[in-house]
Amino acid sequence: MNGVIDCLQERGLIDAIGGDNVHEVLNKPSKVYVGFDPTADSLHLGNFVGMMVLSWFQRFGHTPVIVLGGATGKIGDPSGKSTERPLLDEETLRRNTEGIRRNFLHILDFSGNLSLPEIVNNDTWLSSFPLISFLRDVGKHFRMGPMLGKESVRARIQSEEGMSFTEFSYQVLQAYDFYYLFQHQNVWIQMGGSDQWGNITAGIELIRKLTGKAAFGITFPLIVRSDGKKFGKSEEGAIWLAKEKLSPYLFYQYLMQIPDQDVIGLIKKLTFLPISEIEMLASSMQTASYLPNTAQRRLAEEVTRLVHGNEGLAEAIRVTEGVGPGSLQSLTLETLKAIEGSMPHIVMKRSDVIAHSWIDVSVSSKFLASKGEASKLVQNDGAYLNQMRVEDGKRLIQENDLLGERYLVFGAGKKKKVLIIIE
Repeated sequence: MNGVIDCLQERGLIDAIGGDNVHEVLNKPSKVYVGFDPTADSLHLGNFVGMMVLSWFQRFGHTPVIVLGGATGKIGDPSGKSTERPLLDEETLRRNTEGIRRNFLHILDFSGNLSLPEIVNNDTWLSSFPLISFLRDVGKHFRMGPMLGKESVRARIQSEEGMSFTEFSYQVLQAYDFYYLFQHQNVWIQMGGSDQWGNITAGIELIRKLTGKAAFGITFPLIVRSDGKKFGKSEEGAIWLAKEKLSPYLFYQYLMQIPDQDVIGLIKKLTFLPISEIEMLASSMQTASYLPNTAQRRLAEEVTRLVHGNEGLAEAIRVTEGVGPGSLQSLTLETLKAIEGSMPHIVMKRSDVIAHSWIDVSVSSKFLASKGEASKLVQNDGAYLNQMRVEDGKRLIQENDLLGERYLVFGAGKKKKVLIIIE
C-alpha cells in the first residue's frame, strides 16, 4: 500500500511529509483528506493538483475524504493572500459548495469499483460549537508565538491593511477540522498545498495534545510556470473546471499553450499516464523529428478528458479543428453552433457590422481596445477575419463574409479569437 508515496514522489507531487511513520499507516487502507473552501462555485486548475493526489490515494486502495469548507469559507484562509477575502452570505456559500461537489464527479471514482469517496462539510460540526466552549477547549492549546511566526501572517500584520482576528483564527479552525475527522471518521492524514504546511502541522499538534496519538500531514507543491506566472490563471482570469464558467474548448486551449519547458512536469502531475510513457515523450521532444505541440496536445487531451469527460474532450477537439488554420467558409452550420457555445462571442446588430471596416468592428465589438491597436495589428500581419489574414484594415465587412449567414471570426494573432454573432 505504501507505493502511493513512491508514486507521488516520482511524479513530483510530494513537497513535505509530517510524521515519521506515515508509510506504516499506509500499509493498510486509510482515510486521507484535502479541504476545499467554497470561495467560488467551481474549483480551478490550480486546485486540480489536490484532486489528483486524492485520486492517486484512491487508486492505491485508500479512501479520499473531501472536506467542503462551509464554515471556514465564511472566514477565508489568509495563506498566500495579501488582502482579506470578501465575506460571503449563506446562499452564496451553499451554491458554491454544491458547485465544487460536482467538480469531483469525473476526477474520483464514485462507481464503487474503488473505495468510495466521502464528502463532508465542516459547517456540520463547527457552526454548532459554542464560542466560549471552543475558546476554552480548543483555543487554549494554541500559542501565539508559532501562529505569529507564520510567514503569511507576519507579512499581513506588517502590511497597511493588517489582519483581522477573524482571519487569524483560521488556523485554529482548520486544526480542529483535522482533530474532528481523526476522532469521528478515523482520518489519519491531512493533505494540502505547500502553503498549508503551518495549518496542517497545527492540526497534527492539536491531535497529539488532545489524544496523545500521532497524525500525519502531506503537502504537494503549488504549481508555478517557469515564467513565474501562477498556473491555472490566464489574462482573462481563472481556468475554471466547471464548463458553465469556462468551455471545454477554452480549457483545452489553455493547456495547448503551456510552454515546452513546463509541459512534461505538468503531464507527470496532472495525468495518470505511466512514467515510462512520459519519459519517452520527453525524449522525443529533443529529436529533430518531433512535431511541435505534440506534448501539449497530449496534456490537453488527458486533462480535458479527466475534467470534462469524453464528451467535453470531443467538443473541444471539434471546435479546435473548426477554427484551425485556413478559411472557415466550408464550416457546417452544426460546427458553427458548437463554436458559438464554446468560445468567446459577442452579439452585434447587422447594421453595426455590414459595410463597416475590419478596424471599426474590432473596436466597436470591444475585441480590441483602440483603432491604433487594430491598425498596428494589421501592419504586423496579425489581423484575421475567418482565419484569413486581413491586409487592409479599411476592408469592409460584406454579407458574403458571414459564415452560416450570421457568424464572423475575428482574430488577433494565432491565439486570440472572438466569434461575432449577427442578430
